[in-house]
Amino acid sequence: MTDLDLARFPRLPLLGLPTPIEPLAGLTRELGAALNGVQILVKRDDLAGFGGGGNKLRKLEFLLGAARDSGADTVITVGALQSNHARLTAAAAARNGLKCELFLTRSVPREEAAYTGNGNRFLDDLFGAQVHELPGEADSFAAAEARADALRGEGRTVYTFPSGGSSPVGCLGYAACAAEIMAQVEAKGLDLAQIVVPNGSAGTHAGLVAGLKALGRDPKLAKSYAVLAEEEAAKAEVLAKANATLDLLQPGTRVEADDILVDGHPRGPGYGIPTDAMRAAVRLMARSEGMLLDPVYSGKAFGGLLRDVAAGLYPQGSTVLFVMTGGSPGLFAYPDAFSDAAG
Repeated sequence: MTDLDLARFPRLPLLGLPTPIEPLAGLTRELGAALNGVQILVKRDDLAGFGGGGNKLRKLEFLLGAARDSGADTVITVGALQSNHARLTAAAAARNGLKCELFLTRSVPREEAAYTGNGNRFLDDLFGAQVHELPGEADSFAAAEARADALRGEGRTVYTFPSGGSSPVGCLGYAACAAEIMAQVEAKGLDLAQIVVPNGSAGTHAGLVAGLKALGRDPKLAKSYAVLAEEEAAKAEVLAKANATLDLLQPGTRVEADDILVDGHPRGPGYGIPTDAMRAAVRLMARSEGMLLDPVYSGKAFGGLLRDVAAGLYPQGSTVLFVMTGGSPGLFAYPDAFSDAAG
């Protein structure tokens, strides 16, 4: 089975689907024997839609569908200062005539002008969102809910959703992606050893796990590299969100802790803090493929995948699919991380 019953959920089309699966001929040529005969393919969710593109549009299809169904005139969400999700929420809201407010925390210890005013943060303003900046330790979702209540008191209809759009409704976007991937790989005659994604708010991995399980596939086909929470906390978050998504898709169907594969090594010293492996992965993809990985999510995750391939985690002849989740505007917030002094 390669299809899910998603027609019963409100959905606002935002993407041109399916996004393509492509080989990495330049990277294969560059790395040669270091790949140990493993083929890495990429699922180009970075090409999705508008607003700078990226995987969050999959979640926003269902989140904004639910918002529209509720009669909302305003959407509010939260994230870090350079949140890709916040940027795409602002863009999608603008495209669909919704007011948008963002509660963004300074949760990364960076104060340079490029970080505080460029990249996603610049685009939030350009897309017309009202931005509320909070200290890193603030409870941004509580602040967002308080603001929503105040707006409702003024007669507005408000729909709120959490960081990364990773509510059960938002995770339906990647359950749908699991079905899309399975249909594509069957059409291409591929046998995937792994589908690999970055893990920030856990929704992309959780949605894939839920989708695979609902399709009767092995949920361990999906694996993530944690870049926000530490490994065990990230695994617990994926498990909880995958089961909450299955409650919507197939009530009574569950996944267990052993079904969740998360590697926390690429996170490094913390969320949004550059690592040497991230820098190397971003440069490699740029210089061999002309493709842009972001420095917070996909750069760290792809670095983790390259490390695992080099370590022989996948047998010779295996095919691994890396989901390119986008986020390239974030590169413009980190120019100093790629200076000669930074390695």
